[in-house]
Amino acid sequence: MSPEPLDAARFRERALPRLRLLYADRARAVLDDLLRRMDAHPRRPPHGSGARYSQADVVLITYADSIRRAGEAPLRTLARFLEEQLAGAVNTVHFLPFCPSSSDGGFSVIDYKAVAPAHGSWDDIARIGAQHDLMMDLVLNHCSSESAWFQAFVRGEGTGHDFFHTLPADTDVSQVVRPRTHPLLQPFETARGTQHVWATFSRDQPDLDYGNPAVLLAMVDVLLTYIERGARIVRLDAVAFLWKRLGTPCIHLDETHDVVKLMRDICDMVAPDVILLTETNVPNDENLSYFGAGDEAHMVYQFSLPPLLLHALYAGDASALTAWAASLRTPPPGCTFFNFTASHDGIGLRPVEGLLDERELERLVAGMQRNGGLVSFRAVDAGNQRPYELNVGLFDALRSSAKGRDRLQVQRFLAAQTAMIGLRGIPGVYIHSLTATPNDYEGYDKTKHPRDINRHRWDEAALLARLRQPRGYGARVFREHRRRLALRRWQAAFHPDASMEVLQLGPALFAFERLSLDGTQRILALHNVTPEEQRVPIAQRALSRLPRRSLDLLSGVDIDRSVTELLLEPYQCMWLAGAGS
Repeated sequence: MSPEPLDAARFRERALPRLRLLYADRARAVLDDLLRRMDAHPRRPPHGSGARYSQADVVLITYADSIRRAGEAPLRTLARFLEEQLAGAVNTVHFLPFCPSSSDGGFSVIDYKAVAPAHGSWDDIARIGAQHDLMMDLVLNHCSSESAWFQAFVRGEGTGHDFFHTLPADTDVSQVVRPRTHPLLQPFETARGTQHVWATFSRDQPDLDYGNPAVLLAMVDVLLTYIERGARIVRLDAVAFLWKRLGTPCIHLDETHDVVKLMRDICDMVAPDVILLTETNVPNDENLSYFGAGDEAHMVYQFSLPPLLLHALYAGDASALTAWAASLRTPPPGCTFFNFTASHDGIGLRPVEGLLDERELERLVAGMQRNGGLVSFRAVDAGNQRPYELNVGLFDALRSSAKGRDRLQVQRFLAAQTAMIGLRGIPGVYIHSLTATPNDYEGYDKTKHPRDINRHRWDEAALLARLRQPRGYGARVFREHRRRLALRRWQAAFHPDASMEVLQLGPALFAFERLSLDGTQRILALHNVTPEEQRVPIAQRALSRLPRRSLDLLSGVDIDRSVTELLLEPYQCMWLAGAGS
């Protein structure tokens, strides 16, 4: 679907009611200020064909310095890696926060409008942007305690002095949904004495107070800067916690959804091809609520997918994965899903609440610990804790199944990636999934931050040497993963808006059918989630639309309907299309 620009009159018509919900009688003044700021930035027409997305979209998720070379800005090292190793496989680069930061892998932002000198410069990002679409993080729930804004708060004067939530130390915050176990209110010594500041994620990440319209306007300035710097996808980090109202869980509040809708309106006016992506690591239905009525996020993460895929391949049972995929409603027009299996964060467990029972969840957590992973917890009622996420590199997470170690780790891992990239939506591939990076225990030992087990920084020479070892895990995964990504980009049936029908072929198989928008290509995607071969009778009803002659796009093998069954080796995947596709 081609994006339609929003004119100033329609923008006012949409924005004013949203601002009234947020700021009551201050709404008109805020709207006028907002329009002045938007006018200060150039409008950006749609790029390329004008379509917001297509099957050619594949996103690489990476830090600016995931690959390093001594004496060279990491962004330049990354540019070379993209050109020499990933041409034709990915077209979009998701830069995890590249700004000056004080902790949390870049998510404690000190200066939103600067590139950390250790990574490179805006010119380096522009050079990558000349060859790739760009995705940037808008860390809008919180900033760094070392930022100029928070230092103004400490001094009690200057921009930022009133940007943060403060409450009496004994305030009852027991209803607030917590993703961490530390106390929510953190004490800071300021010019006004000890102040207790709301900090959802860590003491170094004080939450911004969007009840002050100056905060919203400042963050809109950042959004417009990123768009002007070439962002085509803007990821709204931790957006679910944005608005606070005591006496509520302070998550997914109406005001939060309203801010997202307002940012959508801003993008539709200044750069109609921009995609807003909400990052909400929460149960499935809550996550999908950020589509709104097609007037909110253009794209939402499929946070239930990574743990469900991991469970299916570990347990050898795709039942829960199949049931979840079959339950997904079609996104509103102009909207789609962001599919992924791994990222810089852990594998969240809240998104499988209600999808896996307690016993299945306990077995999965125990299995990942046996495979070398860590577990992070969150606070719940009465001071109790529950597992919040699995901290583990995905390749190591799949080193074994519930039946024990075997020689099928590469096949099992590629099955996870192949299932993901075939689903309806846009795929995002973490750089450490491409390279089959093992758990980084050294990185974790340095910081004791569980997520650092999956945030390795590669030396370029060491990485390239790994990828040149033809029989090594890294080379085998990289070579085949890259080939499947490149193949996917040419299939019309994998357009993000192409229909998807999930098939019921038993617990050993995860299967779905994709049909291109014009009806000319149909792909049947089959994934064996077990360490045993599986025989699939062709006569069954679910395969009735299989053409007389099919081509498995992944293996290049022709399949004739005269055969009575399909044979899938352990963890084998098939993309069956009409011969000639």
